[in-house]
Amino acid sequence: MEKKEKLWGKTLPELQEVAFKADLPAYSAKQMADWLYQKKVSSIGEMTNIAAGKREMLSSLYEIGVQPPVKTVTSADGTKKYLFAVKENSQYIESVYIPSKERATLCVSSQIGCKMNCVFCMTGKQGFSGQLTANEILNQVRSVPEAGELTNIVFMGMGEPLDNVEALFKALEILTAPYGYAWSPKRITVSTIGVIPALKRFLEESSCQLAVSLHSPFHGERLSLMPMEKAHPAERIIELLHAYDFSHQRRLSFEYIMFEGLNDSASHAKALAKMLKGLDCRVNLIRFHAIPGVQLRSAGLPKMENFRDLLNRQGITCTVRESRGEDVFAACGMLSGRVSR
Repeated sequence: MEKKEKLWGKTLPELQEVAFKADLPAYSAKQMADWLYQKKVSSIGEMTNIAAGKREMLSSLYEIGVQPPVKTVTSADGTKKYLFAVKENSQYIESVYIPSKERATLCVSSQIGCKMNCVFCMTGKQGFSGQLTANEILNQVRSVPEAGELTNIVFMGMGEPLDNVEALFKALEILTAPYGYAWSPKRITVSTIGVIPALKRFLEESSCQLAVSLHSPFHGERLSLMPMEKAHPAERIIELLHAYDFSHQRRLSFEYIMFEGLNDSASHAKALAKMLKGLDCRVNLIRFHAIPGVQLRSAGLPKMENFRDLLNRQGITCTVRESRGEDVFAACGMLSGRVSR
């Protein structure tokens, strides 16, 4: 049986192509978008303002293309990790739902594994197996049981979002466009190690929030943790960021995992403050979550709080991020998409 094309994850221009091929009026594309992203129908047959014959014809060629997670694991703190099958159920990715008093956040994946090979990240240890489509990215948003409660989305799951830039931009468009979810870009954060050409495009074409994984202000040290520092050095990333205004809608933050005895000293705080001087930004300190085969250890909370206070005194807004979901391998750097977990 011939595989049907999926409508979920198509942008309005792509739905216009679908309408054209089906000999539907041009306005049918907007109708389909409304059924997909506002009403969230499960079948083409539910699109009742499209003629019955055309719906039958569309159903013979297309499907909505959403599927539920295949496994759920719940942390003691209420965080939930969802396993999704992708690529015709041949591979798997993970998403994390993080509830709190003020918000309900979904951490989504953008790739199957990751090419970046950061020393401290379990996804990087998995290696890279493929790009997610806009359908597979947005299926995570649609198909978690808490979909209707979500207030925020963070692209901080498996993969480097800016290494899958075309699918990322399609997903961001659908999430923020009036024809799609119509969310404010303030509700969406894209995390990156700083893939410079794609980062420049993101800064120019998107208004979503930006989080840059930094982890050290020193070139050699960052290189030892993140091999991509060689191609995309922090110094060049910071230079690029200085060319943009972060004082209004878009927020810029830097993620800094603190490792005991490696990047947690007062000299690191001083160098970091110097590096970020003049940028309207904040620093989020993150506890390292131990993963198999990695000897690094997390700096203790007192040291993290001291580092935070040093940065705040030097004019850099800094906070310590609460750790969530570690007991079910759902915390930062722990996702891998292994079916056994």
